[in-house]
Amino acid sequence: MCPPHTLRREERVRSRTDYLRISKEGERYQTEHFQVSICPNHLSFRRLGIAVGKRVGKAVERNRLKRIIREVFRLKKEALLPSSDFVITGKKGAAGLSFSQVAKELKGIIEER
Repeated sequence: MCPPHTLRREERVRSRTDYLRISKEGERYQTEHFQVSICPNHLSFRRLGIAVGKRVGKAVERNRLKRIIREVFRLKKEALLPSSDFVITGKKGAAGLSFSQVAKELKGIIEER
């Protein structure tokens, strides 16, 4: 049994069709460094998808940013809408942000929806 603060495999958006559905049907919100798409799903839990392209930075920077986003989602997931899919896309300049900066920027969007 997993502790409540883990990010299980089924809590991740993994298929291309899901990413396309969320980007097409979901509501979009913008911040300076991120775009967040939120779409209802027919599951009993929240899911996270992350898209960070090459314009954000080199592989090390992109992977670090993805780890930070996953950790922010993991810590805040109980406060989020149940049965929702979240896709967070990093924009240029996001790789240089610290954990607290990412958390602060995403907090306003993902907690209010």
